[in-house]
Amino acid sequence: MTDHIVKTYDEELDRISNSIVHLGGFIEEQLSKAIASLVNRDSQLADSVVNDDKKADEIEEDINNQVIRILALRQPMAVDLRLITAALKISSDLERIGDHAANVAKRAHALSQYEPIRPVSAVSRMAQIVQKMIKDVLDAFLERDAERAMEVWRRDEEVDEMYNSLLRELVTYMMEDPRNITPCTNLLFVAKNIERVGDHATNMAETINFLVYGKTVKENRPKGETDAIELTDMPNSQTKD
Repeated sequence: MTDHIVKTYDEELDRISNSIVHLGGFIEEQLSKAIASLVNRDSQLADSVVNDDKKADEIEEDINNQVIRILALRQPMAVDLRLITAALKISSDLERIGDHAANVAKRAHALSQYEPIRPVSAVSRMAQIVQKMIKDVLDAFLERDAERAMEVWRRDEEVDEMYNSLLRELVTYMMEDPRNITPCTNLLFVAKNIERVGDHATNMAETINFLVYGKTVKENRPKGETDAIELTDMPNSQTKD
């Protein structure tokens, strides 16, 4: 990062970067707990994820306030302006990942009321890939490593393919036994939320590439086969037992 004559300006820019890392660490923890609550059928852990979701909103708001202050007082240019823009975009993506983690936790709570179904293990494997994407993209931001960010960007196709394979498996389960419909529907929403986390990791990778090079990614995103069923799970939606 460029050294500035006014030392406090450098400190303000560093504080924004540190706040992004703090938010990212919190979101990683939230996602990890949400997946653990699903795999371990732990409704109390699931509830704690939902209750803690508001903390992500508070951290994002603090980052937004820091950005507004710098824009008003410092009039940043070049790489500094790119950092400010990246901070806004990345904090927004992280906050949305937090919403998806809360959605997963809500569905995990509902699933804990039913007998276990085999596809949960496939969702867990998919989640592990997405969690690694989040870790790597946050490391790429910290190190300003565009190449590492683009490696994450290219991994999104694998997540899409796993999601579509899981979608077909769950539909088959529901067709074989109507008693599977409710738990499988909840698991479908879990899988969709995890797939969307992968999309947000891809967004962040593109933002980091812009931060480092000042250019947008020209390639089309690597996407798996499009699924035939579109699922929507709002951040504050309520699941039913």
